Amino acid sequence: MKIAYALCSLAVAASASCIHSGSLARRSDGVVEANSYTYTETNGPLNWYGLDAEANSACATGKHQSPIVIKTQEIDYVTPGSLSFNVPATTGAKFENLGSGLEVVLTNGSLAVGSKKYTLAQFHFHTPSEHRVNDEYYPMEVHFVFQNEDSETAVVGFFFQLSEQGYSVPLFDSIFDHIYDIAEPGTYTKTGAMDFTSLTHHLRGHGIYQYTGSLTTPPCTEGVSWYLSTEPLPLNVQAYNKVKKVLKFNARYTQNALGEDNLLEVAAKNY
Repeated sequence: MKIAYALCSLAVAASASCIHSGSLARRSDGVVEANSYTYTETNGPLNWYGLDAEANSACATGKHQSPIVIKTQEIDYVTPGSLSFNVPATTGAKFENLGSGLEVVLTNGSLAVGSKKYTLAQFHFHTPSEHRVNDEYYPMEVHFVFQNEDSETAVVGFFFQLSEQGYSVPLFDSIFDHIYDIAEPGTYTKTGAMDFTSLTHHLRGHGIYQYTGSLTTPPCTEGVSWYLSTEPLPLNVQAYNKVKKVLKFNARYTQNALGEDNLLEVAAKNY
């Protein structure tokens, strides 16, 4: 998950060779800067700290890092009615391939939890899921990233499960139908029309896991309020295969239990 772009001019050229979609590629609307971090080799999560030791120190030393393994008997839950998730329908939004992930830039949404109010910054996707529930992972996870005037961050997340009936939420069809337009990292296009009503109803009708952790991408900033729907959204196989072909793998490994030593510190001590 990211809030601000980590810009690196070399990354655009380097990451552009990472995805080859052959005849599936279509013309994008333009170019964007790709992120300098990735999920493989020396730019991957094991070395995010090394990419910028000062800015990314929490990635290697933080004790409340995300994602985590959610243990349903131990995690806190939010009463569905106490969380107000509101994203108005739109005719379309900027859809970017940042090399590290696929992101929709949309800023007209809001989130209210108790007395705190946040504004939507963007939402993006991870394959496979970053969080695991009782050690089970899901094919994909989407994060809606909100911020408030105090620079506090809250994330509303949904898991995806492959549908045995071949159904997908129409909202995401409107996004993924354009995914081949941005098969190459560093490009952007526009989504189709998006209606978020189904997500609002989904949150109201199911439980919500809650915990305080971190961003799951550099700089791994802590103090992030996480709200994850207990019930996954359906995704048909065709849509999933399209996303996976372009997005590939972009999930940070699950972190240590909240409050425990960072796994990188543990590994270094035992070396």
